[in-house]
Order: sequence, then structure tokens, then C-alpha cells
Amino acid sequence: MVLDAVSDLTRFIDYFVDIYVILIFVVVIVSWIRLPDSLNPILRFVQDVTDPYLRMWRRVLPNVGPLDLSPMVGIIALVIAEEIVNTSLNRIH
Repeated sequence: MVLDAVSDLTRFIDYFVDIYVILIFVVVIVSWIRLPDSLNPILRFVQDVTDPYLRMWRRVLPNVGPLDLSPMVGIIALVIAEEIVNTSLNRIH
């Protein structure tokens, strides 16, 4: 029973991080191109979901001219945190 809960939790964390990384990539790509106004509600939702996390990294990272490194650092931090949590959960097994 505990093994099922741990594996389910590990799978949930994997899916959550994967989806969040995809949303960060969407924000980055949308910042490069102009999309139709019909997609604005969707883009606003994606930005509302990702901006608090990316803003945290923007406050910490120094300015590098026009480059925003917060998405890259944010993704790396998410993947590292995912690995740490999954390793810790796998020790429970």
C-alpha cells in the first residue's frame, strides 16, 4: 500500500514538473513571436501560472542585457528539485 502511494506520488511529481517546464517553454516562445488575439486568454493563464516562479529567479539573477536567464535557471532548479524529491521518496521503498 505504501509502495503504491510512493510510486503514485513520484509519478505525479514527474508529470507536474514536465507540464510546468512545457509551460515555461511556451512563455519563452511566445515572448519571441506575436500570436493572434484569440489566444490571449490562454497566454494570460500560462503567464499567470509561470510568472510568480520566474519572478523569484529574476530577483536573484543579475541583469545580462536583454537576455532573461530566469527560465533556464528555473527549469534547471525544477529538474534538480524533482530528482532530490524522487530520490528521497525512492528511499522509502
